[in-house]
Amino acid sequence: MSKPDTKQLTLASKFEEMQRLEAYIDELQEWIGFDEDDSGRIMLTLSEAVNNAIMHGNNEDPDKKVVVKSRLDQSSQVLIISVEDEGEGFDPDEIPDPLKDENLLNEGGRGVYLIEQYADDLEFSKGGTKAIIRFRLAD
Repeated sequence: MSKPDTKQLTLASKFEEMQRLEAYIDELQEWIGFDEDDSGRIMLTLSEAVNNAIMHGNNEDPDKKVVVKSRLDQSSQVLIISVEDEGEGFDPDEIPDPLKDENLLNEGGRGVYLIEQYADDLEFSKGGTKAIIRFRLAD
């Protein structure tokens, strides 16, 4: 019996649902076999992406869903995780730079920056409602 080529987690847009991420990452780790360092950076970036989807994408509307899908590109050992919300979307080019002096003391605005720092690649599609995050896994 072969392994499925994707794993999916569907969450209601409530912050309590984020508690389910740890078990999902554990399931991915068991499925793929990545190390603890990869597990930590995947958990951090996925938490930020799901938090943004719940808060900014779906405006905390519990009737809207956040769908997390993961697949492994076995030829390159790249884990690809998408996080998609049901919101209106946004233009990622309009996100203020959190490192500029005028933004340093802002309470929020660092989620996308953190994802970019810990993931190997981040892109947005579907008008900003879908984040696609790539991780090159340790051998």
